[in-house]
Amino acid sequence: MTTISIIGSGNMAATIGTRAAKHGHTVEFMSRDTAKAQALADRVGDGATVGTFGARPAGDIVVVAVLYTGAVEVVAHYGDALAGKILVDITNPFNADVSGLVTTPGTSVSQQLATAAPEDAHVVKAFNSILRGVLAEDKPVDVFFAGDGAEAKARVAAFLESLDMRALDAGGLDMAHALEWAGLLLVGLARNGAGFDIALGAEAL
Repeated sequence: MTTISIIGSGNMAATIGTRAAKHGHTVEFMSRDTAKAQALADRVGDGATVGTFGARPAGDIVVVAVLYTGAVEVVAHYGDALAGKILVDITNPFNADVSGLVTTPGTSVSQQLATAAPEDAHVVKAFNSILRGVLAEDKPVDVFFAGDGAEAKARVAAFLESLDMRALDAGGLDMAHALEWAGLLLVGLARNGAGFDIALGAEAL
């Protein structure tokens, strides 16, 4: 297994970090709130560590687990520290009442991160169409991902599969906006009778 760095110390950072550690990865948490990151690392256990916010992450795969409103600023703040890294964007840019997105085709958060990141970093959209509670259950589930760069996508797919998830490639980074809509679709289903223990998936008939 490998080291996975997670920027953020909120609920999704905790959930992804816990699942990664449970499946044999070493997890590094990086947050502006060092005390919160340390508490999270202590809770996750299994050798989880805390890195310095803004320093070069230990992991080649770096999960950007912050709110979409701050994601671009965070990546810009890290700057060259992210050179050569694979950035996993998990954000959902919902509008205020969760009736739509604040992004448009060509301006997905993933594409904005790719612009802000070093040229040799690769951004992959993943995890955004999975509800946190479902992810925390550690059950097999489908996960859609999208990105440019075959090697980066292969490494993210291998990471997802190591978490007992079926990685489904949705295409290039231009498909990230479609995945943001998939996140909105999931929340709409959950709010309108399907409940919050559901997951989107694909099945061959």
